[in-house]
Amino acid sequence: MSAAKKVPIPPRGVDYRGKIVLAPMVRSGELPSRLSALYYGADLVWGPETVDRAMIGTTRRVNDAAGTIEWTRTPSHGQKVKPTDAKESIIYKLHPARESSRLIFQIGTSDPARAVACARLVAADVAGIDVNAGCPKPFSTSGGMGAALLQTPDLLCAILEALVAEIVPEFGIGISVKIRLLETAAQTEKLVRRLVATGITGLTIHCRTTPMRPREAAIRGQLKMIADVCREAGVACLMNGDVASRDEALVLMEEYGVDGAMIATAAEKNPSCFRAEADGGIAPWDEVVEYYVKTAMEVENKFGNTKFLLGNMVPGKEQAHSPITQVKSYTQTCERLGFTHLVEQAKATDILIGLGGDGDAASKKKGRQAIKSALAAGGQMGKARKLEKEERKVAKAKVPSQQAEVVSAEVAPAVAASSA
Repeated sequence: MSAAKKVPIPPRGVDYRGKIVLAPMVRSGELPSRLSALYYGADLVWGPETVDRAMIGTTRRVNDAAGTIEWTRTPSHGQKVKPTDAKESIIYKLHPARESSRLIFQIGTSDPARAVACARLVAADVAGIDVNAGCPKPFSTSGGMGAALLQTPDLLCAILEALVAEIVPEFGIGISVKIRLLETAAQTEKLVRRLVATGITGLTIHCRTTPMRPREAAIRGQLKMIADVCREAGVACLMNGDVASRDEALVLMEEYGVDGAMIATAAEKNPSCFRAEADGGIAPWDEVVEYYVKTAMEVENKFGNTKFLLGNMVPGKEQAHSPITQVKSYTQTCERLGFTHLVEQAKATDILIGLGGDGDAASKKKGRQAIKSALAAGGQMGKARKLEKEERKVAKAKVPSQQAEVVSAEVAPAVAASSA
């Protein structure tokens, strides 16, 4: 039997086969969310859809203190603001050491030239470029982007071909596309056949039509057909829609013959869904939230975004949920969640991002110094907490043998009483 056809993976690109990945989600796909997903086992992460017009004209800068790269611009909104008073907006942020080799940048675009111009800004810092042709929300479709591209296949193919021709040879990364189902299987097949002929290395199919909403069950009847078409062309095929965990993803991949799977909503609530059951499975919400908050502070994430995610990550039935919806700073967040070991770092972060202090250079310098001290102290405290957990595990492991000794001493009733 001859080997299956496979589109060559560029030297800096990634092969989507066998991967369980974080789906692109606006707000829920920002840097700390991606790093949390990777920490708990995601193979790749998609950033949120970023519109080409927003990226073009940005300035790339390195934030050495946070270890991040940021693309910023000064907002205009038609206002007359002195250059010295204007505050830059961060359009996109990534952490090169922790995610670049596993990060896919997704573009919102409706023009080949703009798509290339946008991709060129970030291509050297990511592992792949993905075109959003599936988002049904008005902010995307109103500009002819997202799911609107499904109705203009000539334009969608032209965008992909331009990216393959310009970005792949220059930067050595692959191009992919994310789409939705069309009204009929025949229409979907016709579109997929055109897309896989453009030179892309991966295609993700969201198993819903454009009018469908997340609460409606995913439609998987066309998956095998789509996977077969992709395989014939040597393009990796990923599925998206109602995938709740790594273990479930692997079962679905086997059942439908797809190469990989995306997780969206489940990861928004608890990114440890990427961890296999054999490796620990879903972690307790408070453990996951603690890692997320710590990471958000390390990368200087906008507090509003952090608070939004916490609203999803702290279960509504938990006592901490209501208080967390009222916090206005990282300090209040750590205090109300009981993360006392992170409070000093939170205070320093608040100063740094303008939630405390005067927001001037001196305050920021003070904040960075405080963060270094807090991280150093936190490291020692973290070691102590880890040692404490290990000691508890050892203690639990000794319980059966200790009970056996008690039973052999003919004091079983005492054991029963102590157990009760």
